[in-house]
Amino acid sequence: MRKPIAVLAAVAVCGAVAVPAFAATKTVKVGPGVKFGTSSVTIAKGGKVKFQWTGALPHNVRTTKVPKGARKFKIATRTKGTVTKTFTRRGTYSLLCDIHAPGMKMTVRVR
Repeated sequence: MRKPIAVLAAVAVCGAVAVPAFAATKTVKVGPGVKFGTSSVTIAKGGKVKFQWTGALPHNVRTTKVPKGARKFKIATRTKGTVTKTFTRRGTYSLLCDIHAPGMKMTVRVR
């Protein structure tokens, strides 16, 4: 009876360590109009946000505030396609579309 318990314990430990490696990707629509598809999104450390342009209006995505030690980024103005960003530092990231500021903004929380 001890072997099955030891095997289950080993599997549980491996699973707990492997979970961060399978961080989910959240999709955020950029447009139509002058808004992000959501005002905030929460992801795990190492998680990704896929920005998906919809509609015909041009938008960019730029960080205005990042956690200590994180790097700011800017996605160039575009009207279609997708861009995926990986967030490796815990904390709160503030994002903005410069073209439609100050109203087009969102927050990414990394836990």
